[in-house]
Amino acid sequence: MKQLAQFLAAIVFTVSSFAAAQSLAGTVTNGTTSKPAVGDEVILINLSNGMEVADKTKADAAGKFSFKLADNNGPHLIRAIHQGVTYHQMAPPGTSTVEVKVYDVVRKIADLAMTADVRLFAVNNTSSPAKTQMNDHNFEFYLPDGAKIDSAQAKAPNGQPIAAEATPQSEKNRYAIAFPLRPGETQFQVEYTMSYSGSVKIDPKPLYPAQHVVVVVPKTMHFAAANASQFQSMQDPGQSDTIVQVAQGTSAGQSLPFTISGTGTISESREQVASGAAQEQGQGQSQARDSRPGGGLGAPIDAPDPLQQYRWPILIGFAAIFAVGAWVVMKRQPGAAGVPSTSVPDPRIPTYSPAAPAPAGAAIARSAMLLEALKEEMFQLELEKRQGKLAPAEYEKAKAALDQTLDRALKRQA
Repeated sequence: MKQLAQFLAAIVFTVSSFAAAQSLAGTVTNGTTSKPAVGDEVILINLSNGMEVADKTKADAAGKFSFKLADNNGPHLIRAIHQGVTYHQMAPPGTSTVEVKVYDVVRKIADLAMTADVRLFAVNNTSSPAKTQMNDHNFEFYLPDGAKIDSAQAKAPNGQPIAAEATPQSEKNRYAIAFPLRPGETQFQVEYTMSYSGSVKIDPKPLYPAQHVVVVVPKTMHFAAANASQFQSMQDPGQSDTIVQVAQGTSAGQSLPFTISGTGTISESREQVASGAAQEQGQGQSQARDSRPGGGLGAPIDAPDPLQQYRWPILIGFAAIFAVGAWVVMKRQPGAAGVPSTSVPDPRIPTYSPAAPAPAGAAIARSAMLLEALKEEMFQLELEKRQGKLAPAEYEKAKAALDQTLDRALKRQA
């Protein structure tokens, strides 16, 4: 058992040493000019410890950068800063190279399009050449009179939702979020509450040209547009207890007043409201990839298994250890030596035959099952330790118990 523990420690140390020697290199390219982003600051963020800044550097004359990774093999995030706007690229465990694309910043982009459902906005930046829009009141929107904002979120193209601040503007009920509109689809979600006395008038008045403005209310409530020609009724196949009204192809600042009255709740999250609206009109827009208009603010992507790349070396090492252990156990089992007899047994004396030993194949199978279970448990223990899910004291306690179980199992089989 002592040799087994030393051998196991050697394997883990070898894997750790291999991970420590890794490096991460990459290139930052200016997507507006298609040239290297010379001099842009590049930051290495270690996601294993929250959002720990592990290192910083600058892109060289070719836009290239490199980092030496610390003694861990968890996921990392590369952050590049270009003209004051940040751009991110994930680097899962095992990644050795990454490509980050940044864009020149302008204060105003004319060709912005939007999809909205009163509380959720998807803004599509299709500028050519591609540029990022950024100013003090970068994305603006209206809320109903008396609305109180509870929370706001923003999500960059291919990014993850982050908290945002909606700042009141000089005009009543007008708000702005200072979040970059990078090339692609940027999503904003605003949750708000307002007093309700059985009826309320709302005018979303989108400040950008909108492909779709979607309103969803329970069927027990009544929807009435001030201009009936502005909205069309759509059927949401995934939500039979809702009314879906869609205004299409609206212009910037267009007034779209409507009134909702009555009471009711939506029992479950609706599915593909904007997708259904677009498909019924033959649009087939990108909203189909999520259940909410504009794609919604999806859940963050799960980080990959940080030990994925070392899974097989560890398993092979464990298999070798347990194979040797099984061979030693089998060699220690006493053989049943048969002694031939030529004498005729006396029928008056009862005879007893020793129980037939279990077939060698069955013994090996049982041993293999036991060792396989212990192998899997050891691997899971090491994995949880590497992921930081176990405190050092918990790890030592669990490992000692596992070693004791293995020792007892080998003694019992012997």
